[in-house]
Amino acid sequence: MSRHSDIIVIGAGPAGLAFARYFKDTDLNITLIEKASLDSIANPAYDGREIALTHRSKEILQNLGAWQRFNTDDIYPLRDAKVYSGTSDYALHFKVPTDLKILSSLDRLGNLISNHNIRQALYDEVKDLPNVTLLTDSAITSVETNPQHAMVTLDDDTTLTANLLIGADSRLSFVRRTLGIGAEMNDFGRTVIVFRVSHPLSNGATAQECFFYGRTLALLPLHDNLTNCVITLDNTQAAELLAMTADELAKEAQRMMGDKLGECTIAGTVHHYPLMGVHAKTFIAERAALIGDAAVGMHPVTAHGYNLGLISVDILGDLVMDAHRKNSDIGSAKLLHTYNLRHQRHTRPLYHGTNAMVSMFTNDSRPVRMLRDVALRASNNFPPIKRWIAGQLTGK
Repeated sequence: MSRHSDIIVIGAGPAGLAFARYFKDTDLNITLIEKASLDSIANPAYDGREIALTHRSKEILQNLGAWQRFNTDDIYPLRDAKVYSGTSDYALHFKVPTDLKILSSLDRLGNLISNHNIRQALYDEVKDLPNVTLLTDSAITSVETNPQHAMVTLDDDTTLTANLLIGADSRLSFVRRTLGIGAEMNDFGRTVIVFRVSHPLSNGATAQECFFYGRTLALLPLHDNLTNCVITLDNTQAAELLAMTADELAKEAQRMMGDKLGECTIAGTVHHYPLMGVHAKTFIAERAALIGDAAVGMHPVTAHGYNLGLISVDILGDLVMDAHRKNSDIGSAKLLHTYNLRHQRHTRPLYHGTNAMVSMFTNDSRPVRMLRDVALRASNNFPPIKRWIAGQLTGK
């Protein structure tokens, strides 16, 4: 059995769903292939991940109809951000730049939304689109491209062809590897443990990144008295924390916070993930492109992961739409080259800059500790740096 589509998207995560939704009300036919079950896509479970969305990401999600589907109680404002080094109380403090407040009435750096809510909203936008076919429980056995089309073979021997193939299938992308696209991969040898805590004192809608010695603690403000904790530590230490009872873990988080929020209680389930960064050396191949984490998987410290994924969707989607309106080839080498150039130009400095910052702030040697403290104070007192970073946080 074989079938032809205009576009095949492999991976129905938040990037793949967003890309499929981009072509609502067009006559482009999209086939979306996902190895997971339909139920897991239609009813995504809470996974502990809170996604910090810039204002540009909000605009993209609004254009896709997903933002309007969020319950207002599930949109958490991020008004300030602070960075600490070691045990010092001195913080690098980010607020919305005054000129941005005046020009665009911004009252926050961004918004936090749970990953499963983003996935749910995008699925609900896509599920009834007449030009999108969703194939779940589908394992891919081969992917190949030629000057005429891309071809995907499923494990039931179904053959699918398309003018353009999109890889949106995670940091360990099968599409990327099968098409011979290399990637710079960084296994940090660390584990991320995420959970929510409730507490009596207000978090002030302020995110905090605390680079302790041996561990990193990120606090993501949800409601006033609800905070998402993200503890990053060496893989060798992870089992000890994961073996703790809920009360023990809450007390450990409270200790790491320095009791700033009062007595903490675990509010929900605990999740953990390996920490790995990836940046594809190119985002394109013949009649194929990578988006989302298949293109760039960021260290979470700068909260840019899904924001870059949405930017990839927006850049490539706009190029494809423009080509389609002009009756041009949506999988042409020229179109793909333009996408690669634009997205690489934005992502590569961020990827390497983030990794360099993480390397410095997780190096606990005495000289680097001193350098960390100097870097925080210098950044705090040099407005151009603070404004640039705040611009990256807001997406403005």
